[in-house]
This record gives sequence, structure tokens and C-alpha cells, in this order.
Amino acid sequence: MSRRVLGLVRASHPEPGLAVTTVAGLLAVGVGHRPAGTVAVVLTVLASQLAVGWTNDAVDAGRDATVGRADKPVAAGAVSRRTVAVAAGLAALATPLLALTTNPVAAFWYTVGLISALLYDWPLKSTPVSVLPYAVSFGTLPAFVVLALPGAPAPPVWLVVAGACLGAGAHFANVLPDLADDARTGVRGLPHLLGATGSRLAAAGLLLAATVALVVGPPGPPSWVGWSAVAAAVAVPAVGWYAGRGATRGGGRSVAAFRAVLVVALIDVVLLVASGRVV
Repeated sequence: MSRRVLGLVRASHPEPGLAVTTVAGLLAVGVGHRPAGTVAVVLTVLASQLAVGWTNDAVDAGRDATVGRADKPVAAGAVSRRTVAVAAGLAALATPLLALTTNPVAAFWYTVGLISALLYDWPLKSTPVSVLPYAVSFGTLPAFVVLALPGAPAPPVWLVVAGACLGAGAHFANVLPDLADDARTGVRGLPHLLGATGSRLAAAGLLLAATVALVVGPPGPPSWVGWSAVAAAVAVPAVGWYAGRGATRGGGRSVAAFRAVLVVALIDVVLLVASGRVV
């Protein structure tokens, strides 16, 4: 039982899942949610992250086994594909129910984001529009956090744009370590068409665009804190790319580029909340 539970945890993609959930919680505090509202947001986002992570590993189990992905619990035999698929279905059903504890408008848009994310796992992952679900789902996340406030206020456009750009950048960074394996199993999304160099540039540019939107979008002049975030959005991906070169040269899988996305996202939200210029 403990082996199965551990396998389920690993199959949920815990690192990005916890990062996205943390970002949502910080943003909820920043826009003025009361404790109960913040808890509702966090539980909703956590459920959606579990649903998407488990669906991804269930759908990709065959491809992961083909390329010998020992880090994938289903491919390694730590947990069955059926167990992960059932868990994904339960988490997907729980997400809109948890979202409804806020209000119906917020729940509707977050459900749209969940459906978009699940469509990435199948069938859009292997198409030239593979980036679209990331942009839609990450754009609806901050929209949900704002809409979940009493009265369902409209989210600022700049906040939705920043979320969409951040999500799109995450897509390119996330695929980088898997380009060779994906080629062996017939996955041909937009990052595969652009190649490694094009995907790195796309990820870096989109991260910078997201940060600039967060800095210049709110009312009032940008602060030095905001410009510091822009500098971080330039420096962190470069450091991540450099740090990942050693693993790539050694034939390993470097996730440094994707971790750089998570770092930039956390920096952006923390500085945004600290500046008090969210909505």
C-alpha cells in the first residue's frame, strides 16, 4: 500500500503541482481573499493539478515504457495505469465541486481551464497548437482567483495575459528534456517543430513578457521591486540553461529550464503581492 501511495504521489508531478498551488494561494492572499476563500482556492487548484498530473502519466504510460523512463512510476511498475487513471478521474470530478464553493462564475472559468489542460494530455500534445492549452489554463488560473472573490469582480486583463504567457513559457521549458524521447514515440508538438534552440528562446521570451505584464499592467508607475522582477526574469532562465548543460552533455535529463520557470513564477507573485498592486 505504501509503495502504491508513493507511486501515486510521484505520478502526480508533485514539484510543479505544489509550485502552481503555492502561487495560487499567494495570489489569493494578495487579491484579498479571507482565509476560507484562500483555502477554497488552494484546494481547487491542488485538485486540478493532481487531475492533470495523473492524467498525463496515465496517457503517456506506453510512451514512457518505450523510452525507459524509470522516473515515471507507471512505466517503472510502482503503480498501475488503472490506479492512476481512476485517481485522475476522481480529482477531475472534485475540481469543479471545490470551485463551486466560491461562486458559479469562478467555477465555470476554472472548469474551462481544467478541460483545456486535459485536452493537452490528449490529443493536443502532439499537434502544432500544443502551447494553446497551457496558455488557456494558466490564463484562467489568476482569473479564477479574482473571480472567486465575493461579487465575482472581473480580473484585470494584464493579469490574465501574464498567466497565459507564463503558462506558454512553461510548456516550452517543460518539453526541452523530452525532445529526443518524444521524437522516438511520435510526439510532434510546437516545441518539437521549433527545436531546442527555438524552444529555449520562446520560453525565455514568454517568461519576460509575463513579468513585464505584471510590472507595467497595474495602475501607477512600476516600482524598483517590479524592475527587479524583470531582471530576475532575464537572469534566472539563463542560469537554468547554463546549469542544465552538464546533465544534457552527460546524456541525462535536465529539468533546470523548467525549474527556472517555477522560480520566476514564484518571484513574480511574491513581489506582486508585496507591492500591493494586484487588483
